[in-house]
Amino acid sequence: MRKTIYSILVILTLLCSCDDKPHQTEITYYQSDEMASLGLPFSDAVRVDNMLYLSGVVGMIPGKMELVEGGLEAESRQIMENIQKVLQANGSSLENAIKFTIFIDDINRWSDFNKVYVEYFPNKKPARSALGVEGLALGAAVEVECIAVIPD
Repeated sequence: MRKTIYSILVILTLLCSCDDKPHQTEITYYQSDEMASLGLPFSDAVRVDNMLYLSGVVGMIPGKMELVEGGLEAESRQIMENIQKVLQANGSSLENAIKFTIFIDDINRWSDFNKVYVEYFPNKKPARSALGVEGLALGAAVEVECIAVIPD
């Protein structure tokens, strides 16, 4: 019995000591030229190892502190285009998106957002949450956060 316990302890010790180098987390902050020119105090995205965390995105015209015209559906389409651009700039894509969080000023218009959203995800659908909120930046109707994987 003691030999068995000793053998297990030796094996566990060897397994635990095989990789004695601690993992160094790589963190990179990305701010597009358009966002930098606006002087906003946040990054478009932050990369942590192979994960990409996007800041909330409203339907802004790139490089301007102004929403696209046309209401919720137009804003939703601009949001998805803006997200796609940030993902691509960081080596990812909508195909690698794993989680979206949608903040909408009128949760009764959730289906209007979905009309646009499904155009970008005809097959694989990322995990998602949606919340009704009040007071989005620039008076936006909708804001979206995204988490994605950056493939090897």
